[in-house]
Amino acid sequence: MRISRRTLITTAATAATSVTAAGTGAALSATPAEAQARKVVRPPALKPGDRVRVVAPAGVPDTRLARGIQILESFGLVVEPGAHLYDRFGYFAGTDADRLADLNAAFRDPGIKGVFAARGGYGTQRIIDGLDLAAVRRDPRVFVGFSDLTVLSGRVWNAARLVTFYGPMVNWTDSRTGPVEIESLRKAIMTDEPITLTSDPAEPSAAVSAPGTATGTLLGGNLTMLQTSIDTKDLPDLRGAILVFEDTDEAPYSYDRMLTHLIRAGALRKIAGVAIGQFTNAPVTSGQWTAAQAVQDRLGDLGVPVLGGLRIGHGNGQLTVPLGTRATIDTATGTLTVQPGVVV
Repeated sequence: MRISRRTLITTAATAATSVTAAGTGAALSATPAEAQARKVVRPPALKPGDRVRVVAPAGVPDTRLARGIQILESFGLVVEPGAHLYDRFGYFAGTDADRLADLNAAFRDPGIKGVFAARGGYGTQRIIDGLDLAAVRRDPRVFVGFSDLTVLSGRVWNAARLVTFYGPMVNWTDSRTGPVEIESLRKAIMTDEPITLTSDPAEPSAAVSAPGTATGTLLGGNLTMLQTSIDTKDLPDLRGAILVFEDTDEAPYSYDRMLTHLIRAGALRKIAGVAIGQFTNAPVTSGQWTAAQAVQDRLGDLGVPVLGGLRIGHGNGQLTVPLGTRATIDTATGTLTVQPGVVV
């Protein structure tokens, strides 16, 4: 039986974490309003010969990890495993303390130019408050991850205005992410070319739309993690932003509930537009709304352009986009154009 991330989060919510903020990291976190005034930081582009670190802040990677490492090595990168990459503790890739230690070690090592998440699942929330934000600010570097890692992207954006990359985990599946997706990842982290995604009519979210063109900072990620981040330091200030979201294994009413919570909490007030990724494994029940219909109903009253059908998320053909750079959605052309996330 497939278990949704929401079920896992609910099950684990009562588990206490003993992790405390590392060094002065917690003190350096900022409110969204304070972060808004800071200059956006794009990390240096990765290049052949650079050392990169693979860490597992959440779930346990499996044998597919070897394929992802092989792909990173094909870019000319020197791949190093985190010290606890292959640990297991319940449904986590090691204890909270060990996962945090690996994450902070990756951001503190001056020789590491990129940090890649091995797998999502659940667990990053339990350690994110201990992230060494001083190290993140001192020496910005590429970070790639999605899904559960949404909270890390949001935290470093609020605290350091660092651009991160919403793309595949190192736990790689070729049947889901093939040559086109490999090139999408390489281009995003190793070149300063703008990125353009075109709405795919085969994606269920393509049915969600509201006409118009909008430009703003691309922010967001996994919808479950965004909704779970309300009233934490992980949810970005979305005023003037293009909100991008996706999710997996969620029923239509769950999309409704999560968006309703974000709306009621004021998180979507004054957003510029919405870019929608994949609705993966969303059940369809005869006579009831689909996920797309539920989302259309929730977003229709926002009065902003909405573009669905983007191959961002848990589905086949997942592409990589930077979070934190300027983006434009154009519903007439069906495109999301994102400025580069690295500097060469």
